[in-house]
Amino acid sequence: MCLRGVAARLSSGSLADFTGAEMRRRPMQWKRYGTVAVILSVLLGGAYIFWLDSQTAELPVGIVRSNGRIEAERIDVAAKLPGRIAEVRVSEGQWVEAGDLVAIMDTAEIDAQLRQAKAAVAQAEQQKLQTEALLNQRLSEQEFAQAEFARAEQLAAKGHAPQELVDQRKSALTTADAGVAAARAGIDLATATIASAEATVERLQSIRADATLVAPHDGRVQYTLAKAGEVVGAGGRVVTLTDLTDIYMTIFLPARDAGLLAIGAEARIVLDPIPDYVIPAQATFVASTAQFTPKSVETADERDQLMFRVKLTIPAELLEEYQEQAKAGVAGVGYVRVDDTVDWPDALQVKLPQ
Repeated sequence: MCLRGVAARLSSGSLADFTGAEMRRRPMQWKRYGTVAVILSVLLGGAYIFWLDSQTAELPVGIVRSNGRIEAERIDVAAKLPGRIAEVRVSEGQWVEAGDLVAIMDTAEIDAQLRQAKAAVAQAEQQKLQTEALLNQRLSEQEFAQAEFARAEQLAAKGHAPQELVDQRKSALTTADAGVAAARAGIDLATATIASAEATVERLQSIRADATLVAPHDGRVQYTLAKAGEVVGAGGRVVTLTDLTDIYMTIFLPARDAGLLAIGAEARIVLDPIPDYVIPAQATFVASTAQFTPKSVETADERDQLMFRVKLTIPAELLEEYQEQAKAGVAGVGYVRVDDTVDWPDALQVKLPQ
């Protein structure tokens, strides 16, 4: 349409009619798009349900399946005592080995107490040296007092010394003996003081060592829960590790299947991201109580509603080989053989990435 014609239509008051027509056409287009989207969703959902039914139908009697999710044991690295975090040495996703440094707590106060305790040890050792020197002095005085007392007794026996002198020498000897005993007790006290001070040093050194947080086990850092400068309480978690040597899938089976399942039974795991691969596993745990229990369990149908938690564990040697690919949280399907005489179908033969 030429500009002159458009201008004529606008001038003749047909602008409202033109805009209204455009607005009526747009909802119709969106309605068509929505209808197509709904049809596609129904088709995809039907295809998925058909696939699930076909998978279930292909399973021979003696093999059961259930949806699940890969899980791994978590290890919390926590502060033993309250304090401020000085440094966090790891980041999320990092692989650590047992003994690797994870974080460091601020130790300024402990270091000051440790220096004080070491000074107390040195002081107690000096006191012991002084007490040992005092003992030597007291022993010398005791030896002299014994000699003086012996001479006084000899002189008094011959009538050359009065009894008063003998008594004086005896009193001096008694005093010397008491001095020796006190000096020896002082050595024992100094020794005990040293032991106490050394125990304080060892306690503070243990606390100082606990300020260095290390990985207790090989694993991957899943979360860093605290940052440098934050204050945590006793037992406050700083880092959470994932133990990739203990990975399993948790599934739930009805009572009729769980009752037939034996610990150690062979299992298979197929993960959603890699459906072409089949991972071997073993049933290592079957719950002794039902997870979902009706209010009253009276009929066989109601008993079938009981669901028991089952743990399918992946072999540790396999996890070690695929350590970099192992992850928790991945959804998939677990298959368990409740009858040992049944062979695994071709679709569930072990198949691992090369």
